[in-house]
Amino acid sequence: MPICEADPWRLQYFEGVACPEEVRVPTEDGDAWAWYPDYKWVYNKLAVAESQGFVCGPHGLMPPQFPVFSKPVFNMRGMGIGSRVLRTPGEYRANQRPGHIWMPLLEGEHISSDVAVVKGEARWWRHTYGLPLPGGMFDYWVVLAEAKPEIEAYCGQWLARNLSNYTGMVNFETIGAKIIEVHLRFADQWPDLYGGRPWVEALVKLYQDGSWDFDDSDRREGYSVVLFGGHGLQYHHPPQDLVEEVRALPDVTSVQITFHEDRPPAQHAMPPGGFRLAIVNCWDLEAGRRAREKLALSFWSTQQLRPGRRRKAAAQPAGSDD
Repeated sequence: MPICEADPWRLQYFEGVACPEEVRVPTEDGDAWAWYPDYKWVYNKLAVAESQGFVCGPHGLMPPQFPVFSKPVFNMRGMGIGSRVLRTPGEYRANQRPGHIWMPLLEGEHISSDVAVVKGEARWWRHTYGLPLPGGMFDYWVVLAEAKPEIEAYCGQWLARNLSNYTGMVNFETIGAKIIEVHLRFADQWPDLYGGRPWVEALVKLYQDGSWDFDDSDRREGYSVVLFGGHGLQYHHPPQDLVEEVRALPDVTSVQITFHEDRPPAQHAMPPGGFRLAIVNCWDLEAGRRAREKLALSFWSTQQLRPGRRRKAAAQPAGSDD
């Protein structure tokens, strides 16, 4: 197995790809931090902001103007937890936290970009954006076929200045083409939409011999549709034959059941608005929604209240079609 993957529901993307045992391809920030000590500074959000010339600083220093965006300087797990907009000096004083920073409140399109990098030079790009729901959830993501020239120019220059000797994958989170986060990995949610096995083989070669060779001429737009349920419930995986039935639907490329059935719900990192149950990757958005509905019906019929918790058990999983 060439990819060091923590989530068993994503192993399906990497099975059967040959790779030397000594080649390690990270999908988790913790692994990337340990394996690339010269570059782990990119997980310091204050350092990333300063590398772009932003007016920014740690809590305890008064911002020169408002509003500002506040977030933890490190956030290796838990996504956007602890982040918020601070609009006035009084609001800032009331919400100062150890280990948090402030930076400009950026405006524009929020894009996640995966980049194949060879010695600081970008060789391949793919961009994604999500359709948000309340509570930090997403209804679905769109994996774009189109390029994003402004992002590619800005982030490409940043790579050349700051990671000139780095070879591997990089994930950028940008707003208005300005960088808000950097990860030394790729988004392992949609390798099937990036190109499937040929893309994974190119990925392994990138880490094995430092080259990038992938024919991306037939790329197409894809979708990653998410099913959420309520918090406080103990869910069971749907029957495997149902998962296979959904996976075989036209234009569906993969199904991920995104939780550990044998662990308490509280041991999963989930957004505050809901518990992520499944992800359907597909080429057609309506096909993905129909697949999500089939999975939702299965979860609805098997969900159980956790012992000691009082909550309505009849609530349909959020994110399913009405």
